Amino acid sequence: MGVTRRVFLRAAIAATAVGTAGATETALAPTASAASSPGDVVGKISVGYQGWFACIGDGAPINGWWHWSQDWGQSPSPTNTNIKCWPDVRDYTNTYQTSYAALGNGRPATLFSSYDQQTVNTHFLWMQQNGIDTAALQRFNPTGGEGPTRDAMATKVRSAAESYGRKFYIMYDVSNWTNMQSEIKTDWTNKMSAHTASSAYARQNGKPVVCIWGFGFNDPNHPFTPDACLDVVNWFKGQGCYVIGGVPREWRTGTGGSQPGFLGVYHAFNMISPWMVGAIGNVTEADNAYTTYTVPDQADCNANGIDFQPCVLPGDVSGRQRAHGDFMWRQFYNMVRAGVQGIYISMFDEYNEGNQIAKTAETQAWVPTNSGFLALDEDGTACSADYYLRLTGDGGRMLKGQLALTATRPTQPVVPTGDTTPPAAPGALTVTGHTGNSVSLAWNTSTDNVGVTGYRVLQVSGSTSTQVGTTGAASFTVTGLGASTAYTFDVVAYDAAGNVSQPSNQVTVTTDPPSSTTNLALHRPTSESSHTQIYASSNATDGDTNTYWESANNAFPQWVQVDLGAATGVRRIVLDLPPATAWATRTQTISVQGSTDGGTFTQLLAAAGYTFNPATGNTATLTLPSTVTTRYVRLTFTANNGWPAGQVSEFQVFGA
Repeated sequence: MGVTRRVFLRAAIAATAVGTAGATETALAPTASAASSPGDVVGKISVGYQGWFACIGDGAPINGWWHWSQDWGQSPSPTNTNIKCWPDVRDYTNTYQTSYAALGNGRPATLFSSYDQQTVNTHFLWMQQNGIDTAALQRFNPTGGEGPTRDAMATKVRSAAESYGRKFYIMYDVSNWTNMQSEIKTDWTNKMSAHTASSAYARQNGKPVVCIWGFGFNDPNHPFTPDACLDVVNWFKGQGCYVIGGVPREWRTGTGGSQPGFLGVYHAFNMISPWMVGAIGNVTEADNAYTTYTVPDQADCNANGIDFQPCVLPGDVSGRQRAHGDFMWRQFYNMVRAGVQGIYISMFDEYNEGNQIAKTAETQAWVPTNSGFLALDEDGTACSADYYLRLTGDGGRMLKGQLALTATRPTQPVVPTGDTTPPAAPGALTVTGHTGNSVSLAWNTSTDNVGVTGYRVLQVSGSTSTQVGTTGAASFTVTGLGASTAYTFDVVAYDAAGNVSQPSNQVTVTTDPPSSTTNLALHRPTSESSHTQIYASSNATDGDTNTYWESANNAFPQWVQVDLGAATGVRRIVLDLPPATAWATRTQTISVQGSTDGGTFTQLLAAAGYTFNPATGNTATLTLPSTVTTRYVRLTFTANNGWPAGQVSEFQVFGA
């Protein structure tokens, strides 16, 4: 089980602060001289993105209530919980039933899964709508059982960032990572560096951004020596990366939460981002931290040519810290008047610590009745579910000089509700393209007396409409569809007050037949019976023949499977091993099974030996007797005369 995020003992900031809140209220710090020009992190708002919530039944390899509950094998309940507040789930297509009582309004108590692409898309749409520039995808030790799910999440975040015009970068959290010094390099080389090819991957000074969180912390979870840490920082810089350090708040003095002797490590980073969760919880403490940490930290960074990206946090809902946005806004004000180079929001989706800005239950009507959770109105001030997203958007505008520096929060907790007029129905919905598993739609924009916030794309079946996506644009591509299948869609518009339009005209379209040349498995999620070291099943669908899946050794039978996303016609499977000649000729005994529900599998191809010869590309083709409609394709390995394990570098699936 992964670390449940980084909460440290609250520092006695008030006792060590230089000056008081009153003395610094109007004193503006000199504008910092940035070490770097604006890029994807300098001059930008970045958010920490966990992406670590899963539910049983969502198809994730981890197959559990990941981070929702203490016992991931059991449904979340009041006695089995790992969160401090309840998310607002109205924008998600798929949610999963928990063991909590119904919400106060009678709706079922369901939770989202980060493993659903629509969930990640929704989060990045929120970022787009609220001017949030960049997401730092948290990556804990990926060599254990969580690795395959984390690998898949990187691909999902990349897809969403590309779709919604946001940036993302990998943020390694080294907490409790025993073999960190070598394994972090291997992980970057073999897996994560491939994502820098994306147009959405964050760059600063022309270099791909990487963050390492956890060097120098003075606790048993971070026992690394300064030499080991400096080696890692310099290695990443040698790979051409711009490296951010997530460091203790006392990094500059080497006291309190920081080990001594790490200043050389901290000064080796291109950007420094001190951690503040657990250190401040109200406006007074935020002001004391401004004097004690922010101003002198910025001066140190200026003197050493380092960019500075301090944390801003909304506050723990369960600790009643938020003060309907005043606590968070005071931090924005303090950071901007200090002249910082960027701001890091802790966090986007951290429901475990209650510090999330993502949509959250507004009132007890949206909280399970037996949970004991507080809602955003806990101090008596009504706040909309998206309030802290909107507040972050305004903080970003102030950072960028689009909003004048002000200590008075400009963002209203609730959008005025006087607007009861819904937008006009979207017009002229048309199909602009389709493939075997997708349909592209476009429509004329809606009008509204105040303004259209976005659109919901609905799949219609009889009298039932199911939301399959949301977008701020007048176009959308629905993915994960079955081949040769008829689908009907319409679209509705909504505004900031929650008014929803009448639906557009409906369109019906039939997806294409399965293609004989399109690899249906490329970048699709995988699962496995086991893997060894870093050779997880996600390597088999990443499009890179140099990475591979390898099962546990000397433990046949073993299996690996791919989820095609929808029931699809399958006829041919092509398997590869790495092309290097070091991979000598070998024969593996493989059978093929298929399933439409992921639970019940039928035999598609009996076990047979398939030879992989580097002289002919180290590839083998498995052809089914006829086209079979299936969603999950599983390979079962029972022998390998070249190595005592199942091995595949690319698992490709094709239609007729």
